[in-house]
Amino acid sequence: MAQNAPFSLEALKTRMQKSIQSLKEELGGLRTGRASASLLEPVMVEAYGTRMPLNQVATVTVPEPRLLSVQVWDRSMANAVEKAIRDSGLGLNPAGEGAVIRVPLPELNEERRRELTKVAHNYAEQARVAVRHVRRDGMDHLKKLEKDGDISEVEGRKQSDLVQKVTDAAVADIDNIVAVKEAEIMQV
Repeated sequence: MAQNAPFSLEALKTRMQKSIQSLKEELGGLRTGRASASLLEPVMVEAYGTRMPLNQVATVTVPEPRLLSVQVWDRSMANAVEKAIRDSGLGLNPAGEGAVIRVPLPELNEERRRELTKVAHNYAEQARVAVRHVRRDGMDHLKKLEKDGDISEVEGRKQSDLVQKVTDAAVADIDNIVAVKEAEIMQV
């Protein structure tokens, strides 16, 4: 927050919501055994002398619950896209058919499901840390306003309590989101 700027609880809420939204996007990329076009979002392709996101060289669709279809726009990029998917660390084995690459999703075994839940928990912890950083920024701003005499000690305490309530709500949201994702991953 800028020096001597008025305190805004809404700005803190917005920053916390961005952390939660980022968590949702990261969890969307975790494979749960069900095909999702977002699964391939982190894949980067060597194309035209640079690294590009897959969605800038191809369209990903979900024709069946356990299959992704990647339609490459430039047929000469098909091998590079196939290699990028294979090397992405997602445990996928694409099969090219001209400009279309079919990516079957294998069944998840118990060990892989446990690994994915650990990854989900790591993402959640990163989101919690980001929310706590926003909280700290807000509390520091309130202390500075109090020190400079812009707000009273009573008002500072009242605002600090509100910041803590917003923080607690954001952390509870994160916990709920990761619990839902864990249940999704572990269901057989």
